[in-house]
Amino acid sequence: MGTGPEISRMMLIFFLGLVLGSELIQCSVTYDRKAIVINGRRRILISGSIHYPRSTPDMWEDLVQKAKAGGLDMVDTYVFWNGHEPNPGQYVFEGRYDLVRFIKTVQKAGLYVNLRIGPYICAEWNFGGFPVWLKFVPGISFRTDNEPFKMAMQRFTEKIVTLMKSNNLYASQGGPIVLSQIENEYGQLAKLLGPAGYNYMTWAANMAVGMGTGVPWIMCKEDDAPDPVINTCNGFYCDTFSPNRPYKPTMWTEAWTGWFSQFGGPHSRRPVQDLAFAVARFIKRGGSLVNYYMYHGGTNFGRTAGGPFVTTSYDYDAPIDEYGLVRQPKYDHLKDLHRAIKMCEQALVSADPVVTLSGNYQQVHVFSSGGSCAAFISNYDTESSASVFFNNKNYKLPPRSISILPDCRNVVFNTAKVGAQTSHVRMSPINSVKLMWETYAEDVSSLDDSLTTLTAPGLLEQINVTRDTSDYLWYKTSVNIRSSESFLRGGELPTLIVQSTGPALHVFINGRLSGSVFGTRQQKKFTFTGKVNLHAGKNTIALLSVAVGLPNVGRHFETWNTGILGPVALHGLDEGKWDLSWEKWTYQVGLQGESMNLGSPASFSSVDWLQSSLATQKQQPLTWHKAYFNTPEGDHPLGLDMRGMGKGQMWINGQSIGRYSTAIATGDCESCSYRTNYRPDKCQRGCGKSTQRWYHVPRSWLNPSQNLLVIFEELGGNPSRISLAKRMVTSVCAEVSEVHPTIRNWQNTSYTESENLRTTRAKVRLRCGHFQSISSIKFASYGTPVGTCGSFRQGVCHASTSHHILEKNCIGRQRCSVSISSNNFEQDPCPNMQKRLAVEAVCAP
Repeated sequence: MGTGPEISRMMLIFFLGLVLGSELIQCSVTYDRKAIVINGRRRILISGSIHYPRSTPDMWEDLVQKAKAGGLDMVDTYVFWNGHEPNPGQYVFEGRYDLVRFIKTVQKAGLYVNLRIGPYICAEWNFGGFPVWLKFVPGISFRTDNEPFKMAMQRFTEKIVTLMKSNNLYASQGGPIVLSQIENEYGQLAKLLGPAGYNYMTWAANMAVGMGTGVPWIMCKEDDAPDPVINTCNGFYCDTFSPNRPYKPTMWTEAWTGWFSQFGGPHSRRPVQDLAFAVARFIKRGGSLVNYYMYHGGTNFGRTAGGPFVTTSYDYDAPIDEYGLVRQPKYDHLKDLHRAIKMCEQALVSADPVVTLSGNYQQVHVFSSGGSCAAFISNYDTESSASVFFNNKNYKLPPRSISILPDCRNVVFNTAKVGAQTSHVRMSPINSVKLMWETYAEDVSSLDDSLTTLTAPGLLEQINVTRDTSDYLWYKTSVNIRSSESFLRGGELPTLIVQSTGPALHVFINGRLSGSVFGTRQQKKFTFTGKVNLHAGKNTIALLSVAVGLPNVGRHFETWNTGILGPVALHGLDEGKWDLSWEKWTYQVGLQGESMNLGSPASFSSVDWLQSSLATQKQQPLTWHKAYFNTPEGDHPLGLDMRGMGKGQMWINGQSIGRYSTAIATGDCESCSYRTNYRPDKCQRGCGKSTQRWYHVPRSWLNPSQNLLVIFEELGGNPSRISLAKRMVTSVCAEVSEVHPTIRNWQNTSYTESENLRTTRAKVRLRCGHFQSISSIKFASYGTPVGTCGSFRQGVCHASTSHHILEKNCIGRQRCSVSISSNNFEQDPCPNMQKRLAVEAVCAP
């Protein structure tokens, strides 16, 4: 036997082995027709998309913890090829692209991962996630049976799989990755391409499976996915979807929580009642995995937004907003739904439903197995409530809603009855931050020899010249005007006509802006037509073509053209039309300020900056602005208010916040109802206002003092109107009936006895943001209040003690709850009536 210390060391080593080994417990992941099977147990999986490059590493843990608290089992993310391999063979796995760190953060929280490698991802991401250098591989054709493309795709896929394996991140190694995806939404394109599409899809599936990850592979929106790959559904609704083989589970990889925004368009807001209804309907029809796209949308930092015209904000109306704050009531209502589904899990994965009809628009799905019983009662009538008799009880359902009964008797959740609080969030200016601006104007009169230039006859395609190293490409030529031209003696000025396939164009004549024109979300091509002031002799025509994100979707989008492809012509000269399209053009990639790295504190340029007192008087196009500021106190998320500006880009301490535009949103912002199917042009908000006014500034990018803010403005805005704002919850509302339908009001949230469900009283719950407390009660009424959050009013029935009871229980607290009963309010203001409590509380730091 060893000595005492030796035994102690052995025991310590053994103990550490157990602890460390617990993180590397190998997991078997398979599937059958009912569900994904993890270690022999069928699972109903609730997942949410969080894209690691659309937030910062300092945000990841908080986002993942909020996802877990919201009832998620899994985090889903794409893998961003162009971020990881910006140049062939040059890999980046650091900062926002530290994929391993992100997955380990999810693992630490105890959640699973669906790794969607693609590597085509769409995602409203620049070039659909493909690196631009891929376009220039000889003989390449994207996403088809093309050897150069398949070789590049396989090489990157192997790189990612090897990286995951080397860090023991697959479930078969004890890691959190239980699913992987190859390709993305390929089905429609495969049909268009015919045999070449089918061959490529089959190759991609076999290539992925052959990598031996030990976990299932999926293909979304791909009906022909070959065994053993699982085909899955994406969309606003997937209740009619069935996998292509009877032994595969029914999975919804993208349940769209809202929609992305484009400059010049409004914001789409999907009602949570509709989203919950769609998810509940999918589950009761056999669904076993739901992934919210997005659960946190985040920010398209830098030049990562695709499109074109996709905004820097990728908020997506997600349960966690762009800044990392939970969006109420969407977050909590879905959380309640997830709890209800989990209470039914055993019955759902063990039994097929028995479906009965009740009336013309009502159904009951009953799942019963081994003592477990769960029921989903549905009312599909979009106009009227319905009463359904089931199991010797009457159940009343609002229009277009589903009630969930985990014991086949007690309703724990109804999709249309939102008991979660509503939060009002706003951007509040930080008055302590004063921005003192300096300005530098681009010299557009001559070319900068330090920049990439070339001269060629004719008009060249923009991306072929820039390789997407900049949004900007100058097209410059000169014309000699004879002194005898009629317009020089008072005649009508000539007209310049420029046809462009680029998103934006600025026209300069002899160094002065002559006009600008922009494409739109609907019209990507456009024509500039404008009178131009030329003089006798040599005149310089400089056309600045501006990209606003490369295409991210479409057939062979690597062949799509952008930039000024003509014709370019002068009209109205004495000799008629002068076609300039095949003149000698000189090309300059990017801007002077970009070449001098003006956005970075490390720039050592000798630029003469003009003080703001003079700069604000001369609102010039193509102007750089800089200011310094100290980091404001607190922990609130921050954003830049860009009102007063036009269009351009922003940097903080050398980090690119992204593109900005104050384009006004046009659309149909009418009233919204959850009772009919959702689509992106429904439930729109923000018409008549800037599509995006505020831009996320991550706190992790800031220093305690002397933060450098740089703005490049294309059109000539007023930087004195720019300000820093903090995003904060200003008020919270809740409205709950005496008998509240959701599980969030039950003290025992893990279902054991139905008696627990019947006896627990309903409660109204209020919660302000972090570092805030309830400072006042703006409204409170126990009785029959009317109105909605922000406009509550007393009804005919009202308990006079309402305000006092809420103040007593909530003032000075970050969160509070109040039971809803006549005893608690010391009176019954209207006996024999069902009452409710409506509250609006003000939150303050």
